[in-house]
Amino acid sequence: MSKKSFREAITEAMRLEMARDPRVIFMGEDIVGGHGGSANNPGASGGIMGATGSLFQQFGAARVIDTPISETAIMGMAAGAALTGLRPIAELMFADFLGVCFDQIYNQAAKFRYMFGGQAKTPLVIRTMTGAGVASAAQHSQALWPIFTHIPGLKVVLPSTPYDAQGLLIQAIRDDDPVIFMEHKALYNDLGEVPDEAYTIPFGEANLVREGKDVTVVAFGRMVHFAAQVADQLRGEIGIDLIDPRTTSPLDTDTILDSVEATGRLVVVDEANPLCSLASEVISVVASEAFDALKAAPRKVTAPHTPVPAAPILENLYIPSPAAIERAVRAVMA
Repeated sequence: MSKKSFREAITEAMRLEMARDPRVIFMGEDIVGGHGGSANNPGASGGIMGATGSLFQQFGAARVIDTPISETAIMGMAAGAALTGLRPIAELMFADFLGVCFDQIYNQAAKFRYMFGGQAKTPLVIRTMTGAGVASAAQHSQALWPIFTHIPGLKVVLPSTPYDAQGLLIQAIRDDDPVIFMEHKALYNDLGEVPDEAYTIPFGEANLVREGKDVTVVAFGRMVHFAAQVADQLRGEIGIDLIDPRTTSPLDTDTILDSVEATGRLVVVDEANPLCSLASEVISVVASEAFDALKAAPRKVTAPHTPVPAAPILENLYIPSPAAIERAVRAVMA
């Protein structure tokens, strides 16, 4: 085991899979150099978060492809490459840019297997940054996993730790269906223990982060860390069963329902806006499947239904906070 940052875990997952399988290629804007670098200066950090520059040195221009600034071209090329037998990783720099290339994702790649009667595979991974917390303003900070989760044919991954990031990304690259791999930009410097060898984490299997008998808390992405802070602060007073689903499609509803059956109380923490959020979906599932177990009305803790503010002070108010999570936990216990 080695201690790695979230960023390093992402890079290592791609490096391991590109070394193992020559069909794996990587494409996107500014992924070779970044910050003034280029194919002629591969030592420069790659990508806006510096996660991919080393890959060009090892695998070359045929497999690490710097593209023009055209999300439509990137996603169209990646979807076509997947149909021909390659296993592309395509970087959509910010999830907020999905509007530029949405047709290629939801109306093409997500539907190939279905519309071709199962005769075609689309082993495509779309890596993209998501979330608020680094003062990137409204057009670069949205939590858009509910939009991708809504689309049949897409698998959606939302890792919260370096360990999950590496294992889930390797699983995504080996998967035969299109996967949206969403990396929260506020987590890139987080450190954690990660195995040195390749490993996978199956999709649709939630992680039980904390165990407790009083309240089930389901948290997504970065919010897992905020909820863990609350669980640790309340230990001895309120026992929190903290669940990190890790993937939103497929969603591990069995683990959530089992926990609610035991605790009788539910709080869901989702950085996405409240309407049609994953928080709403989880509460809907619990209300439908475990209503009789509930001792209190479920609570959801989300961002408000507004664009993400640019000012850091307002952004901090916008993001669901540990204090808001604690209030919700105490409310369902009241």
